[in-house]
Amino acid sequence: MSRLELGAREAALAPPRAHGEPVAAGRLRTHPEDFVVEEDLGFAPAGSGQHLLLKVRKRDANTQWVARELAKIAGCRPFEVGFAGLKDRRAVAVQWFSVPQPRSAVDWLGVSAQDFAVLEAHAHNRKLPRGALAGNRFTVRIRAPDGDGVPLSDALTPRLAEIARRGVPNYFGPQRFGREGANLLRAGQSLGNLRREERGFVLSAARSVVFNAVLAERVTDGSWEQLVEGDLANLDGRGSVFVADAADPTLTQRCGRLEIHPTGPMWGAGTPTTLARVLELETRVGAHFAQESRLCAAAGMAQERRSLRLAVRELESEPEPDACVLRFRLARGSFATAVLRELIADALVTSEAVD
Repeated sequence: MSRLELGAREAALAPPRAHGEPVAAGRLRTHPEDFVVEEDLGFAPAGSGQHLLLKVRKRDANTQWVARELAKIAGCRPFEVGFAGLKDRRAVAVQWFSVPQPRSAVDWLGVSAQDFAVLEAHAHNRKLPRGALAGNRFTVRIRAPDGDGVPLSDALTPRLAEIARRGVPNYFGPQRFGREGANLLRAGQSLGNLRREERGFVLSAARSVVFNAVLAERVTDGSWEQLVEGDLANLDGRGSVFVADAADPTLTQRCGRLEIHPTGPMWGAGTPTTLARVLELETRVGAHFAQESRLCAAAGMAQERRSLRLAVRELESEPEPDACVLRFRLARGSFATAVLRELIADALVTSEAVD
């Protein structure tokens, strides 16, 4: 691997911050209750149908393990259980699952174990697919290393105001790459030798590292929050993209208000549909990650886009005697770590246990 390729890989896995060095030290996830995430589906259960939507609270538990336990109770096969996305293990997560309507009656509201409990059960007309949610709400407690939470809260306040105004780079978090980058290391293996679940993790990691590398370069040159010549943009929280005229003052103003964002590549077959300097950058980064790019193309994945910037909505902070509590909402598919790494030093962030 060349020096350029090594530099690109390092930038993707430990990317540059957009708002400067962290303003404080802090500890995360001392207890699972320090990190709470709740899914916002964005739609109501149908009220009828051949499936059930189950609202589940899990604590320090793996999403896929919970899904298997629900399959046992419902009397179905594990792959018939649906969920919108994986949630961190060392956390308290309130998320939705779907199961086929059981042949025998089940008292779902009575389903409770040490690691999870069913809070609601509603009839629904289909299996819950991946990504079928509007966003996630987070409550995160950052504990001060010295036990003094008031200075921590004071230190974070100016940076929080800047993040609320400008957003943060929409990096994929380290959990996407597995422990010590294990998912990425397996990109050189034949996908045919991997189980379906493992194959998905490897492909996801391959796409994510290319995206992070592109975003890292745009953070470095300051264009991650601006529309430049050749960009494709998307509406905040939406998947569709459009060609952005960087010279259009209306689009520039909307970008400044976090209504639209420049996008980066989710790699697949062919080349990105951007133009000019953006296409040159993305093509160059894709070449640096030739193995990952070829893997995505060979798997039949299409070129897609993801916002380079993440708007942090409803951001609030509350001081505690030995901590600072943050509350915020993120669009689906985004990582709370993208917000937290702009605030506190990595050295004192406890390692994430992930699904």
